[in-house]
Amino acid sequence: MTLVIACRNEERRLPHKIENALQVTYPLAEILVASDCSDDRSDEITLSYADRGVRLVRSERRMGKEHAQGLAIASARGEIIVFSDAGTDLPPESIGFIVERFRDPAVGAVSSEDLFVSADGKVAGEGAYVKYEMWLRRLESDRAGVVGLSGSFFAVRRSVLTSWDASIPSDFACALKSVQAGLIAVSDPRVRGIYKDIKDSKKEYQRKVRTAVRGMTGLARLAGVLSPFRYGTFAFQVWSHKVMRWMVPWFLLGLLAASFALAPVHGFYRFALYAQLLGYGLVILAHFVGAMRAIGLTRIAYYFVQANVALAHAAVLFVAGRRIVVWDPSVR
Repeated sequence: MTLVIACRNEERRLPHKIENALQVTYPLAEILVASDCSDDRSDEITLSYADRGVRLVRSERRMGKEHAQGLAIASARGEIIVFSDAGTDLPPESIGFIVERFRDPAVGAVSSEDLFVSADGKVAGEGAYVKYEMWLRRLESDRAGVVGLSGSFFAVRRSVLTSWDASIPSDFACALKSVQAGLIAVSDPRVRGIYKDIKDSKKEYQRKVRTAVRGMTGLARLAGVLSPFRYGTFAFQVWSHKVMRWMVPWFLLGLLAASFALAPVHGFYRFALYAQLLGYGLVILAHFVGAMRAIGLTRIAYYFVQANVALAHAAVLFVAGRRIVVWDPSVR
């Protein structure tokens, strides 16, 4: 097992991350820090752990997270490559649970489940969405396999990585490549990646847009997995979980327009229109008073609308030819 920690200017979080990685109970062959041309003390910090089995793999030009991960893969000794981000904590027993899943020769990749921790320790809004997303992944995992892995913590067989495209998000690519290799990608609720809330809500919006643009880019390059004749149920899951989700903001706009047009026809359509206007009104109110101060369904509705505005924004950027390879890590 080789653990690869993606890093771009992470001097603030990297010492804690390395110490956390050294505490896992399953013996690792090595820990590689994949530095995307960091220009702070990240590389120096990594080298200070050389005597504890930590090795630096550095990209001499800033070419993005996936490029740095590709360099680490080429240098890795492990048969299983575990990927993690600098801002994600790994419970000590987590790697051992991953090993258990790989004892099944049909498993090509294993995803963690995200544990979202806000500053006050409560799970709401974004946390509720994460719980929903993890539930969906369990359902997919029990059928044809998950269509995307948790990018902050996942593992893949090295034999699956016969080629590496740095323009495709690694968490998405490894799930799809596992299926292309005749294997499945699974999610395990015992494997937890613990991460904190993003402090700046604007940065959170930008992360959503970036994630969607990169996902669309990846699927465009691996569009063959959309064929139900070749990939069966897995193709249906990709259409359902990815493509249809990306279409939701446009469906919502169509619903609102149809409700306006049909409101004079019947009371049912008037009710539908008023319900939507009330919901969007509460979201606008939450935006101005601050999402973190909103409560209950209003807070969840705010994150739902924010996510779909981000998807619409990402779709426009993608169609316009925008591609995202490099970015600065979010402050948590």
